[in-house]
Amino acid sequence: MGDNSTSAASDVQRTDPQTLTNFILNQQHLKAPQARGHLSILLNAIAVSCKFVESAVRKAGLAGLLGMAGSSNVQGEDQKKLDVLANEVFINVLRNCGQCAVLVSEENDDPIFIDEQHRGNYCVVFDPLDGSSNIDCGVSIGTIFGIYPMRPGSQGSVEDVLRPGTEMVAAGYCLYGSSCMMVLGINNGVSVFTLDPSLGEFVLTSLNVQMPLKGSIFSVNEGNESLWEEPTKRCVEECQASKYVKECKYPSKGNKPQSLRYVGSMVADVHRTLLYGGSFLYPADKKSAKGKLRLLYECFPMAYLIEQAGGIATTGQERVLSIQPSSIHERCPIFLGSKQDVQRIEAIHKECS
Repeated sequence: MGDNSTSAASDVQRTDPQTLTNFILNQQHLKAPQARGHLSILLNAIAVSCKFVESAVRKAGLAGLLGMAGSSNVQGEDQKKLDVLANEVFINVLRNCGQCAVLVSEENDDPIFIDEQHRGNYCVVFDPLDGSSNIDCGVSIGTIFGIYPMRPGSQGSVEDVLRPGTEMVAAGYCLYGSSCMMVLGINNGVSVFTLDPSLGEFVLTSLNVQMPLKGSIFSVNEGNESLWEEPTKRCVEECQASKYVKECKYPSKGNKPQSLRYVGSMVADVHRTLLYGGSFLYPADKKSAKGKLRLLYECFPMAYLIEQAGGIATTGQERVLSIQPSSIHERCPIFLGSKQDVQRIEAIHKECS
């Protein structure tokens, strides 16, 4: 009986897929029937951009898209060929979808203001290709995005995006790995969609994802250990070394040391943390006093998703989503993950302050 039920459930899943487009329209019908579908059109445009980038990533070696582009972005980081391609695709698709007023990309010095003919009511902040240093060796990379509604009466200005992450109406990321998955949060939970190559569509594979309260994995770049401040050192020591476990005031799961996993692509590391629990740490240090990750289009969207899934995202001192940005490329330290793991990190920072 059990085997037949499982088989029947699998058959239903295969013959009744819920696509990203259908999901968005259903959510609109159920929770905002008065909406006019503009956000749905925008999310569809983002999905199209992600499909294009995924296809380019898959054939990058064959199409001569690996290697450096010979340019750098506003952060002074060398751009890969796929960085440039992904950025151009997102800008062009979002400009032409008719729903955007302001775009902010990691790869552009200044905001992009959409002309009146194509202007809409939303602003999109995005990192078109996170983890691009891993492109040439085939490690998972991704796209991160967040969406703000335009302020009432605005015609599109930088102030429309220089707002706390709490004012976002949607955020997500797309992971280009062993499979292509889009993780999306729209104020009512986090859902995962997997790209079905045979359909050319993102299909719903997990609904209302909730993080474990505590995990057994932590993620941090130990190459920066010599630069860490005392709170970060203590957090990592308590996670990784069994000799500290008995002395730890906030011990790791089951009083056992946690396992270290670090990919080096934020999308990949946060995706694992979202599904398995634990914590992701990218702190400020002696070299980067304000941290390295960008607040607007990396930290805000990821913090939004983690909170929607029942986790916490903090700088160690304050909630990430509550920060008021002062510039579009502002940086921020971040600790995010399972509720109990991040509460432990917050407590250590409080003790060290």
